Amino acid sequence: MTTSRSNAVRVRLRRAYHLLRSRFDHQHWWPGESPFEVCVGAILTQNTTWTNVERAIANLKAARVLEPRALFEIAEARLAELIRPAGYFNVKARRLRSFLRVLVEQFDGDLQQMMAGDTATVRVRLLAIHGIGPETADSMLLYAGGHLSFVIDAYTKRIFRRHAWSGARATYDDLQQLCAAALNHQPRAQTLDYWQDYHAQLVMVGKDFCRPRQPRCAACPLNSLLPSGRAGRD
Repeated sequence: MTTSRSNAVRVRLRRAYHLLRSRFDHQHWWPGESPFEVCVGAILTQNTTWTNVERAIANLKAARVLEPRALFEIAEARLAELIRPAGYFNVKARRLRSFLRVLVEQFDGDLQQMMAGDTATVRVRLLAIHGIGPETADSMLLYAGGHLSFVIDAYTKRIFRRHAWSGARATYDDLQQLCAAALNHQPRAQTLDYWQDYHAQLVMVGKDFCRPRQPRCAACPLNSLLPSGRAGRD
């Protein structure tokens, strides 16, 4: 990407946040009562809706096991049954247990200790756990660990492609580096909230407007940033 092109994208990305914030207000993400709940939610939300995750988390709370050791000690079959509303419950039970095993056995159940260190080191630590990929790891880092690690999801990819902020073949790392470079203009204390809310804003516009089929471009708060002739196109 040329310097002039990079500068233009940076300006558009910063403008996009103001447009989204004006429409949706601050989203106060991630929805969760504790950093540990955020991590559990990040695993459960893989390939499902947040509504289903909320039902699964409600089950864990009702069973009084939403705590590292308690959750790790229950049988995997019981865990799978509790998180059934989140879908793929057997797979997610195994993934949760893999995360819990590291948290409990290597860090004595202390999430703060698990998240301690520089961002790159903690990210590698999380990615080494079975079932935790880049999006899940970055969600944990950004929302539970207080690390500056921008989250890229399917909404981000679609929005960026349609607005020509990235190419069709841009990878997860490409998009993350693009966002980190373009959205680093605030003091660190403000940047953490900025990145958290920016991701939440992209989820809002991706869910309600920039849909995979029949996007609602005319009503979208980012309509003014669409390239000429791109409305409604992939």
